[in-house]
Amino acid sequence: MSNKMWGGRFGEGPDRIMEEINASIGYDQRLYAQDIRGSKAHCAMLAARGIIAKEDADQILAGLDAILADINAGRFSFSRELEDIHMNVESRLAERIGAAAGRLHTARSRNDQVATDFKLYVRDAIAHLDEQLAYFQLALLDKAEAHAATIMPGFTHLQTAQPVTFGHHCLAYVEMAGRDRGRFQDAARRLNECPLGAAALAGTSFPIDREMTASALGFDGPTRNSLDSVSDRDFVLETLGACAITATHLSRIAEEIVIWSTPGFNFIRLSDGFTTGSSIMPQKRNPDAAELVRAKTGRIIGDLNALLIVMKGLPLAYSKDMQEDKEQAFDALDNLSLCLAAMTGMVRTLAVNDAAMHAAASRGFATATDLADWLVRRLGLPFRQAHHVTGALVARAEAKGVDLDGLSLAEMQEVEPRINDEVYGVLGVENSVKSRTSFGGTAPDNVRAQCAWWRKRLG
Repeated sequence: MSNKMWGGRFGEGPDRIMEEINASIGYDQRLYAQDIRGSKAHCAMLAARGIIAKEDADQILAGLDAILADINAGRFSFSRELEDIHMNVESRLAERIGAAAGRLHTARSRNDQVATDFKLYVRDAIAHLDEQLAYFQLALLDKAEAHAATIMPGFTHLQTAQPVTFGHHCLAYVEMAGRDRGRFQDAARRLNECPLGAAALAGTSFPIDREMTASALGFDGPTRNSLDSVSDRDFVLETLGACAITATHLSRIAEEIVIWSTPGFNFIRLSDGFTTGSSIMPQKRNPDAAELVRAKTGRIIGDLNALLIVMKGLPLAYSKDMQEDKEQAFDALDNLSLCLAAMTGMVRTLAVNDAAMHAAASRGFATATDLADWLVRRLGLPFRQAHHVTGALVARAEAKGVDLDGLSLAEMQEVEPRINDEVYGVLGVENSVKSRTSFGGTAPDNVRAQCAWWRKRLG
């Protein structure tokens, strides 16, 4: 008995093992809405060009709408024997309307069909992620506005460097998320060409109107090369690249949340909704949501790497290897969406311990650079000499067990005789933060101005 899909070329059906390795319906069924949408556009075009009769087209369109309703209502049973979402829909259409269903596949292949479906799906997913990233930015922006003047230590090498504000720190992630959104928007713009009509790889001899189907599906136009149309997965790779970078940014703030919530820092307190307890230690409040965001980043990067390896050696045009594109994409898109939701929730509900942040900023000689700058401005020292003087004063303060403002004027003058009592005006963390007024700096007024700029941009 010949295979139902492949026709008379094969005398027998596939081996069970072949069926197992070949079937994709277990995961590509989530493309059903895009598949039906693409089929409706193709059907309407075929009728408009006189390639199929209007009566057949009307039956096909009605049948596709009924199948969509059945799937949405959970009344559709997907068959593994039919391999993929395309054949499952086509087979059910034949059951509903009879022979007219066979006309739908005129002038197309599953190759251009799946490329179109997948582009539609990825485009929809990008729009959803962009919306989530905007909500994440707004959550950070709310915290930045509320803490524009909340002083905390800024770190390099996780060592106290200079005082900054928590609002300024939050705005750093707003900037990262803004670039993430730009990458996704770029990917969406580049993918927005329609492969439908490329057929198997060489185009078709039927007088189709590819501009019509592209327009109906919201694409900017049709793809310009039929070989590339069916074998391009750049749009998936680019989107997964944007996913990996975004996840890396989320992992960085997740790491900070883990650190800040420890008793040693005590900078923040996560809400009960984003922490868990211990089965044996009743005092524990574990930042599991942040830890899982951090871990899922590796998974998302792995999805990108897996698809790069799938694609790296494929000759033109389509190869069955490309069926392995969807599970990685679905996994990355799903997990990034989950991470964004979790991180947005954590940011919105975390409580900031202003006093602990301020105390930490006041330790560790965070105003050493301010002292060096003062020596340059007020005493005219070359910066390298000012750096050396400041280092000597830090060593004295450390030996005495005090911060820089704990040294007496006489002790400072033993190192540099021209130092006067004006120096104490730059040694407080408040004065340090207020002085950082250069564009993009941490001064509270700068933070408020940047918040206003972002608030206007985000609408």
